[in-house]
Amino acid sequence: MKIAVVADTHCPEFSARLPPRLLEHLAGVDLIIHCGDVGGEGGESTLAQLQALAPVEAVRGDHDRALAGLPLRLQLEFEGARIGVVHGNRSHLIEEPATLMGTLSLGHWWPRAGLTRWLQGQFPQAQVVLYGHTHFARREQRGRQLVFNPGAVYVVTPEEAKARLRARPNWFDWCWLQVIRHRRDRPRPSFGLLQISRGEITASVVGLD
Repeated sequence: MKIAVVADTHCPEFSARLPPRLLEHLAGVDLIIHCGDVGGEGGESTLAQLQALAPVEAVRGDHDRALAGLPLRLQLEFEGARIGVVHGNRSHLIEEPATLMGTLSLGHWWPRAGLTRWLQGQFPQAQVVLYGHTHFARREQRGRQLVFNPGAVYVVTPEEAKARLRARPNWFDWCWLQVIRHRRDRPRPSFGLLQISRGEITASVVGLD
């Protein structure tokens, strides 16, 4: 079974359309799992576009208030493999100080202490935990459990960050947009692929730039 894992499409919230390269890669997969931040207002159209390619399972991200029908977390099972899905955003008491530290360090230090442990705690019986939110691809094997972030489909460029800052966002968005303008470790757009065979899972990241 071949499963595409996407996260943080932010379409049409920040991006007018899904990248054509992504749609090309998704043709022929058995299932698409979306790890949240689909696209805010109008996100239903993004889900519909994905559903035209393959069945879709999706969770709600912190930018998906308009998609109240989506669950905050999912537990799935395919061919004997258990998969947990969550967006990955935690309490503002954790997220906002981390953003402040990322801003002050110009993106060189983003505190993520306890994130993997928190993700594992959401799905202790799952073989794989899928999440998004950070916009950074990550594959981490912890014992028998794989914690996997496919990276973000939508990535903010410095030019776009400047334009969004002119719209006077709230302080939280202002902080990370300032980081985007100056940081050198900007993530690259990507998605993930899961291959499942007889209960065994392999995961890989596919770049979109």
